[in-house]
Amino acid sequence: MLIKSIFGGKSEMTEAGSKKCPVVLMTRIRLARNLSDTPFPGWAKESRRKEVLETCLPSVASLGQMKRGISAEISSLSDLERQILVERHLISRELSSNADAAGVVISKDQSISVMINEEDHLRIQVIKSGYRFKSAWGVIDAIDTALEEQLDFAFSQKLGYLTACPTNVGTGMRASTMMHLPALVISSQMEKVVRAVNQLGIAVRGLFGEGSDASGSIFQISNQTTLGESEEEIVKRLSSVLRTIIDQEMNAREKILEKDPNKLYDKIGRAYGILQNSHLLTSSECMNLASLVRFGVDLEMFPEKTRNIVDRMFIECQPGHVQYHAGDEIESGARDEFRAAYMRKQFENVARPLFNLHETSTEDDTPKSDPEQEAE
Repeated sequence: MLIKSIFGGKSEMTEAGSKKCPVVLMTRIRLARNLSDTPFPGWAKESRRKEVLETCLPSVASLGQMKRGISAEISSLSDLERQILVERHLISRELSSNADAAGVVISKDQSISVMINEEDHLRIQVIKSGYRFKSAWGVIDAIDTALEEQLDFAFSQKLGYLTACPTNVGTGMRASTMMHLPALVISSQMEKVVRAVNQLGIAVRGLFGEGSDASGSIFQISNQTTLGESEEEIVKRLSSVLRTIIDQEMNAREKILEKDPNKLYDKIGRAYGILQNSHLLTSSECMNLASLVRFGVDLEMFPEKTRNIVDRMFIECQPGHVQYHAGDEIESGARDEFRAAYMRKQFENVARPLFNLHETSTEDDTPKSDPEQEAE
């Protein structure tokens, strides 16, 4: 069963949070590719979509990067399996709901996934924890090159790679980061940041992409267009904007601590108390509480190893994961009960926050380093 394989191994999304990275949780690069002389999935008859699936699924699964990975047709997956894959950012909500003649191949460590017959014939994705565009690009470029040796991609000398959506024409690349921006949210500056970066051709979305909210003060920030720029130029332009956002977030944190530190400490202390003692938690509330504890880790109020717990809980507090851990189909109210119990268990051994930052912790913390440096 696919779901057992997903939970049976380590995941880039849930196991890599031990690397200290205060602002950038995850880097993702995605490439859209289509087969030449073949209708895009949205226009193709089911028979043509099946031909694409039968051609692409084995080609992707045979890649060296996908050795011992997972390969499946979406129609063969249960609703719960699809939901968990969405929550882990391994497939899109669109692919989950469009099961006919669609598939996915996922690498063993879940850092690579290739969707087949979503909006485009292929959506190739590489995820890396932290701020790691160089590493992510190296992996996805190798995959793209290997696939191009097996498949004939639709390409125009004038326009570049041809895609179903005009905004992806050119490189077909979307580069993005998942950013944790609690200070900008608390200080009500996030709306101003969104307006400013939108004018620069940068999109800001919630945790699960377009149409989702920003629970836990987590935002996806990505390029909006790909035509007329090389991959390197896209990453360079996006990185410049991201560095500015990181600076604004760190400045906002300093101002909050200067202006009213006790108000922030109260928020963090309450979040810690609720996670250790609550008996009902919605997924949104859990995300927001975990966000405050992660903020506390950044402020050295909690041991650095707490970051790994929080980053896992951002995923594992989602409804599909709660359903899986409960081991039975349960309604929304029962999920809130189970989620609270699960959080109590996860946070029961987390040391209390050090509100007096002159105290010394008895825990072994990760050595300090620049969180935004490439960790290659």
